[in-house]
Amino acid sequence: MYSPPLPATKDVVLIGGGHAHALVLLKWGMRPLPGARLTLINPGPTAPYSGMLPGFVAGHYQRQDLDIDLVKLARFCGARLILGAADGLDPQARLVNVPGRAPIAYDFASIDVGITSEMPDLPGFATHGVPAKPLGTFASSWEAFRRDHGRSDPAHIAVIGGGVAGAELVLAMAHALSRQGRLGQATLIDSGPVLGQASPEVAKRLRRAFSEHRVSLVENTGVDRVEPGLIHLSDGREVLSDFTTGAAGAHPHDWIAGSGLTLHQGFVTVDETLQSSDPNVFAVGDCAHLGFSPRPKAGVYAVRQAPILYHNLRARLTADPLRRYRPQKDYLKLISMGRKEALGDRFGLQFSGALVWGWKNRIDQAFMEQFRHLPQMEQVKLPAEHTYDLPEALGDKPMCGGCGAKAGRGALRAALTALTPLQRQDVTALPGDDAALVQTGGVQQVITTDHLRGLVLDPVVMARIAAVHALGDIWAMAADPQVATANLILPRLTPALQQRTLSEIMSSAGEIFHAAGADIVGGHTSIGDELSIGFTVTGLCPSAPVTLAGAQPGDVLILTKPLGSGVIMAAEMAGAAKGDWVAAALTRMCQPQGAAARILSGAHAMTDVTGFGLAGHLLGLCEASGLAAQVDLAAVPLMQGAAELSAGGIRSSLFEDNRAIAPGLPRGAEADLLFDPQTAGGLLAAIAPETADKVLKQLQDAGYSAARIGSLTSGTAELHLI
Repeated sequence: MYSPPLPATKDVVLIGGGHAHALVLLKWGMRPLPGARLTLINPGPTAPYSGMLPGFVAGHYQRQDLDIDLVKLARFCGARLILGAADGLDPQARLVNVPGRAPIAYDFASIDVGITSEMPDLPGFATHGVPAKPLGTFASSWEAFRRDHGRSDPAHIAVIGGGVAGAELVLAMAHALSRQGRLGQATLIDSGPVLGQASPEVAKRLRRAFSEHRVSLVENTGVDRVEPGLIHLSDGREVLSDFTTGAAGAHPHDWIAGSGLTLHQGFVTVDETLQSSDPNVFAVGDCAHLGFSPRPKAGVYAVRQAPILYHNLRARLTADPLRRYRPQKDYLKLISMGRKEALGDRFGLQFSGALVWGWKNRIDQAFMEQFRHLPQMEQVKLPAEHTYDLPEALGDKPMCGGCGAKAGRGALRAALTALTPLQRQDVTALPGDDAALVQTGGVQQVITTDHLRGLVLDPVVMARIAAVHALGDIWAMAADPQVATANLILPRLTPALQQRTLSEIMSSAGEIFHAAGADIVGGHTSIGDELSIGFTVTGLCPSAPVTLAGAQPGDVLILTKPLGSGVIMAAEMAGAAKGDWVAAALTRMCQPQGAAARILSGAHAMTDVTGFGLAGHLLGLCEASGLAAQVDLAAVPLMQGAAELSAGGIRSSLFEDNRAIAPGLPRGAEADLLFDPQTAGGLLAAIAPETADKVLKQLQDAGYSAARIGSLTSGTAELHLI
């Protein structure tokens, strides 16, 4: 008997991708809780692991070694990932504010956003310095500086803040530049004594390391201001610095102060259950203050808090007893010392050397290994008895979302051929186009509809993509968008969660349509197994619509967006796509094409590249215009990661149907991407050669990654690669 999916009843929102939250997500994926809808909010698709930062800075690790891929982790545990930095929390309304979207509602929330090392009161630092935290921004800035091979002069670096964290950083930076033969001056600056809070033995060993790495110390002296290449000290001295960073103390994020939660020096005060003054809001990691047993800011506490947070979040959802967190009184400190050497300190005992670094490396790698090899999505298990051709129909990969989930070109054409001829005189059939032309009182109106199976769990992003996708047919005919109705299938949710989801969808889609000059005037909703969003859209043609059938020999083919969304999202479903590739692809899919359509309004023919891939839609244009096409494969723009994934054998579930459209074209990683189904893809226009360069520049100036990808020639409707 068929069993429908269970409804979601409660929203759990994790604010920040810190260590504790990453471990909670990992545990959640191994043991999901039916009825709970999990959301993670983080500024970017990855979260750096602090334990490996000094090793990365020193050059012992690559940038990717440092990052936890939150896109893969969210897919593994079934959480929606919202890419954005939270800047407000309203416990009374139970809302989290993220700029650029409607507030996110929650039933239970947890904060793990870390700290910042920004120095807003230090003149010039915000412009000419880089805070050591947040780690992601610092790591990216340092990587760019370290890899600047064009520099031949010595590089000067300085760290403001002479604690253990500052000591680790300056030693790592000095080591990295020494290996490149670029180290000029390395300086560690503190307004008090350097390593004043460390034990005498730890301070002694680190001062020896400073000497070995040619690090100069400026102690008991404040910083007056930071300028390009120079730090002015309060005593009038100057310190050369091409890369200035700050590790002086831990500062809370400003938005926490407006939350209304009980705070200690700006940090969220929590009790033994890790709950704040609002029992529905938890806080962990460096942004939390353990009011019952204060401890210094250290990643080890966040890691130990994760199992308690995981249990207590579930306990609030299941009405079970909560557990208490008991922080250890002391912990093992492993301090990197530039080279592959480290200093260990615990219970007043110190030990150092290469073996200690190897020990630290094994601990760090073991932590990261948990996130590098997540279990893959399981294939559907067939029952013991089934039709003989069911395995073939099912295929060897899960069905994709977006336009990768549409029916194949052959099946659609066969079905449409069987339709009775048009009976109305005011409707014009446009063979091959996705929109119909309707004459209404002398006005030319186009109408189209599109519907997408969800390819991400975030309703806001999915609604934006669906809106852009549906508008594509209107824009491709150079029409002005007019009105839209929504067609929504929601997964099973409680009424409260239905309202939240509908509000997110309509708000975000409404912004896209409003910006395009159209309005949403209503729609229809139903409940099903999964999220599906579609829109029926009308547009008005100020002049004759641009169709597929007007192209001329010699026309230049211009594409406004890169290819690759199908293969990237197929890889994302399988846990094989890098998070930054997925984030970049989603950004591309959310990019409206209204401005591009206006620039291309003089095209001889135009279409939008969607489910049938570039090859399928270009062939449709060729058939309607009675021409052949030459495509310069090397000129076709590709999304970041698309070629690599294609070379690795990743394909959308619609790929084989699309490939059958032009079986004579060669195969290969790049060539196969011509058949990759695109969701909210670019416009493909046939432009007169004498205006092509001007049009291309206008598109690029307007922010589109447009490219000249080939031309049209006389001949049978077919594609050729050049």
